[in-house]
Parts: sequence; structure tokens; C-alpha cells
Amino acid sequence: MSNNLRADKLKKLEAFKAAGIEPFPPGPFQKQSTQEVLAQPVGTPVRVAGRIMLFREMGNITFLHLQDESGRIQVVINKAKLVDQDYKLWVRNLDLGDFIGVDGERFETNKGEQSVVAFSLALLTKSLLPLPDKHKGLEDEETRLRKRYLDLLLNQDARDTVYKRDRFWNSMREFLKGRGFLEVYTPVLETTTGGADARPFITHHNALNIDVYLRISTGELWQKRLMVAGFERTFEIGRQFRNEGIDAEHLNDYTQMEFYMAYANYQEGMALVEELYKHVAFETCGTLKFQIGDFEVDLGKPWERYEYVPTIEKMTGINVLNTDLPTVERKLKEVNVQYDKKGFNLTRAVDTLWKWCRRQIPGPGFLIDEPVAVSPLAKRKPSNPELTERFHVLIAGSEVGNGYSELNDPIDQAGRFEEQERLRQAGDEEAQMADYDFIEALEYGMPPTCGFGVSERLLWFLLNKNGRDCQTFPLMRPEGK
Repeated sequence: MSNNLRADKLKKLEAFKAAGIEPFPPGPFQKQSTQEVLAQPVGTPVRVAGRIMLFREMGNITFLHLQDESGRIQVVINKAKLVDQDYKLWVRNLDLGDFIGVDGERFETNKGEQSVVAFSLALLTKSLLPLPDKHKGLEDEETRLRKRYLDLLLNQDARDTVYKRDRFWNSMREFLKGRGFLEVYTPVLETTTGGADARPFITHHNALNIDVYLRISTGELWQKRLMVAGFERTFEIGRQFRNEGIDAEHLNDYTQMEFYMAYANYQEGMALVEELYKHVAFETCGTLKFQIGDFEVDLGKPWERYEYVPTIEKMTGINVLNTDLPTVERKLKEVNVQYDKKGFNLTRAVDTLWKWCRRQIPGPGFLIDEPVAVSPLAKRKPSNPELTERFHVLIAGSEVGNGYSELNDPIDQAGRFEEQERLRQAGDEEAQMADYDFIEALEYGMPPTCGFGVSERLLWFLLNKNGRDCQTFPLMRPEGK
């Protein structure tokens, strides 16, 4: 069917060419937005352009709906009003999906519909494939994501998500800049990954003839080097990449923000983050109350504090500071949690057990005082060296933000890197790589610092959508593979 429609469109394209009308002319075409045109009084000369989304011919009068980014407007082509142009040529060869420009005048139909009456038409682009049915849209999920440009054209909710994503990141940038943070840009290609527990993507750098990694954090170890260099408040918003599974809450490439604040600790970090989240949520969505999955979440209420060790013990009966791998594995089996046994160790087991616990916590609040074993970059608590000054934002059963008082003791950091390296050699591909160049930087001295990172997952939660629906063009397997 689409092949026949395409053939018909090609015939119409040739008809325009035969009449001396170029079907793909160069720009520019200076136009007013449809919203600007609709604001003009009847009788005002106007110039509008867009894609034809509705086409209805009624003898010597044809009605079109043109759509541009600002909205839709009706265009009336009246044979008697069209100046020096062949009415039949245009109405017989225009199609849904074509882009046209219209010079005309603001007009109101007998039924009161605000319109433009056309005096002259310009073909701006002839479409060669038919648009999907305007009522059904793209019903197949795979097609909707693969041909996202059509989904964005036809689905107002998908379009709104693009605008909300823009407001989300711009409001975050505005908030941080308003508090003295400097926006920085750090490497995406690294010889050693750092700043997170994740499996990286590996590629080959031809000019240097070395393998490099796509970063798994948004410049954590680089921004801490900037603290060594004397910068006191920095942040970066950028892409990061993790070569792991895909689900509603996890994608392989996505945008994240990380900030670093010298002369601060995790308590000050939590206060700033709570303020940041409330600002961003309201600027993006106009509310602080959200339905996220099965949870009703009010970001405006006082945020709770959940201590890591007591919370897990209360929910499972296990003290994670005084347990062993078989005990945790038995509990995971008891609560029916599936996990990858490759490289599985006590650290991963405790983290997996915590993830089961957190799914039952609505928030909003902060998970605090996490063990050193699961926090290789966080500063120890002076009152209990087995714990760290680390915090996670908890919303709707998930972690949507991670921060801590940064470890600035190079001797302690070197020892933790060595432990992570032992885990990697034992098969844990998500354990962190040792970065001894970073250790050297720390030996020159880094002031007390709080760091924090939040990804676009927060936006997914606020919109109550899965990750792929919130990305403008999500990664898809090529068709046929």
C-alpha cells in the first residue's frame, strides 16, 4: 500500500516539476509562527508555513491544517482569491505531509474558525511517504521508538517530554550557576574508568594506538582534580555510558549532572540537593506532588533519613557489618531475588539485598551512612570508620542521586583501589579500576569536598515514564538483527 502511495506522490512531484515548481527549493522562507499569526486581527497580511496535517477539498475551496512547532492553523485556499496560480494544479498535487508556505490574510470562517485565506502558495518540501493515520498514530511500540521522528510529529505527549527535558536540565544549570558553581567539561574517553561501579564500553584510539573507555561517570575524578587545582565549585552536565542491561530504569547512554563543592561535607550536600530537587521538579512540572509507579510522592514534605545498616537489619534481620556471603545468599533466595552469580561476592550480595529493601521505601529521603565496602570513594565517618559519609536520594523505591563527603586521604584511597582491584581480578567486572594518577593528585592535597551526581532517571520518575520514552532517540537494535 505504501509503495503505491509513494508512486502516486512521485507522479505529483513530477507534475509540479513540469509546471516549473521546484519540489525541494532552497531556503529561506521567512515566516511567522502560527501562534503569532493567530494573535493578529482579521484582515492583517500574514505569512505562515508548515506541514500539511489535514486536507479537505470542496470544489473551488480547499481547507488545510498547517502545523509548525508552535501549533496548527487552518488555511483556506479559495480559487477566487488565489493570485496568478493554477488552483487545480495545487490542490490535485498537494498531499498530507507536504511543507508549504502561504502568503495571505487573517480570516475568520462563517463558523468562527480562525484561519488564513491564501493569496499565494509556495511548495517548500514534497513528502514522498505517507504519514501514519492521524487517529491511530504509531501503535506498535518498536516502530514508535524506531521511527521516533513520526512519534514526535503525531504524539503531543512525546513532544511535551522533549520540552520538559529541556526545562529539567536548564533549571538545574540555572540553580547551580546561581549558587556560584562553574560549568566545566571533562574527558569522555578515558584510559582508566572511575567514579562508579559499572562495566564500561571499550574502543580503540587509532592515533595513540591504545584501548580507551567511554566514561561511566560525568568526570568525578577529573572534577576532584579541579578541586586540587583550586577551583571550589564545579559541575558538568554530559553524557555517560555503561555497558550493562537495559530496563525501565537503566539505559546504556544517558545524561548526568555531577557537582563538586569544596569546604563542604555530606550534610551540606544533602541540604543543597533537597533544595535543588524541589526547584527542578517545580520548574519542570509545575508541582511537587507526583504519582510514580505505585507510589505517591510529595517532594515538598520534610525529607526522611534512612540509615543503611539499621534499615536493612529492620527489614531483613541481617546486620550487614557482621555477616557472611552464605547468610546473605540465603536471604536473597528467601525473598526470591535473582542475581548474576558471576563474580558475586559479599559486597555485591549486600548491595543486592539493599536494592530489595529500597523498593519498599516511598521517600522522599536520603539513605545515609553506607559501609566502606560499597563506597570506595567516600570519606569514612569519624564516629564509625566502617561507615562512610555517603548519601543516596530515595524516591519511589529507587536511588535517584548519589553523593558523599569525598575521600581526600590518598593513603586510604590507594588501599580502597587495591581492594577494588582484587574484586576485579576475582571476576567482578563492575568493581572500580585503580587510578594511580588520581592518587598522585590527591597527594598534592584536596580540600574537604562534597560531590553529588544525578542522572536523567530523575526526569523519568517525575514524568512517571520509562527511560526509553524520555530519550528523544533511544538506542535500538538495527532492523533485521
